[in-house]
Amino acid sequence: MRIGEAAAAAGCTPRALRLYEQRGLLPPPGRTASGQRDYRPAEVARLRVIRELLGSGFTIEDLRSCADRLHLLTQDPPPRCGAADAPEGSGSGVVGRRLAILDAEIDRLTRLREDLARRAFGDRAGADPPPYEPVSVTHRSPAAPPARATP
Repeated sequence: MRIGEAAAAAGCTPRALRLYEQRGLLPPPGRTASGQRDYRPAEVARLRVIRELLGSGFTIEDLRSCADRLHLLTQDPPPRCGAADAPEGSGSGVVGRRLAILDAEIDRLTRLREDLARRAFGDRAGADPPPYEPVSVTHRSPAAPPARATP
């Protein structure tokens, strides 16, 4: 299938597909006699895996470090990343690093939230915080007068 069809089948754009190829996540596809890229079902399956992993929080650089093993994730069922029988250096390091980065970000956001709660609620910050209430934002044109509350 051509690049547009392959991209649509994988849920991405042709531009993203070319980027994945340039970054080494996807091997260069075969070419037609006229030089157009020609993708097979196995390559589309790999594209779907790449999209799923990127959606799970991995970066392109994360995936580059284990690009030679991405095809394994197209198997049904895919192997577990932390499987006890996984070969040495099989990519679980990538998962561990990404989890550590996410844990650090969660810690940072937790500290940020606690600091904000302390500033906003003072001594009550240590108690159960008030329930989260989403704030609705109404956009209005700059020329419109401010909305008046009715008593």
